[in-house]
Amino acid sequence: MAPIAVGDAIPDGTLAYLDEENKPQSVSIHSLSAGKKVIIFGVPGAFTPTCSLKHVPGFIERAEELKGKGVDEIICISVNDPFVLNSWAKTFPENKHVKFLADGSAKYTHALGLELDLTDKGLGIRSRRFALLVEDLKVKVANVEGGGEFTISSAEDILKAL
Repeated sequence: MAPIAVGDAIPDGTLAYLDEENKPQSVSIHSLSAGKKVIIFGVPGAFTPTCSLKHVPGFIERAEELKGKGVDEIICISVNDPFVLNSWAKTFPENKHVKFLADGSAKYTHALGLELDLTDKGLGIRSRRFALLVEDLKVKVANVEGGGEFTISSAEDILKAL
């Protein structure tokens, strides 16, 4: 399957999170994105060095600036279960705007064409690192990294595109 690209409509899919009572909930990506300007960024895994030290903090630190440029939602997707993602989100107490959503079986990541097979490293199927700028379900910017790179999918890269 070809990776999602500029001009494509994002597929719908169901992602998971924990509510305030730590109960698993699900949400449709279309319900969060229809009629809105959203950033969807994906990381290979919670608690991993680049994701925890660079990728996620960049979006948290620049969230107000992104919102000021018309972004309605900032969504972080990782191929982890919602319990892991909830614990990871708590390591960013300054976060006010980034939603952490779990794609436990990589179904949505696969629908985007952005899965990364790290089975040989003992990590299974993960997500490629990416950042999408989506307006009313259409991809306006698709910054998809190769391998373990972190060169084009930062919050700063999305700000430049806005």
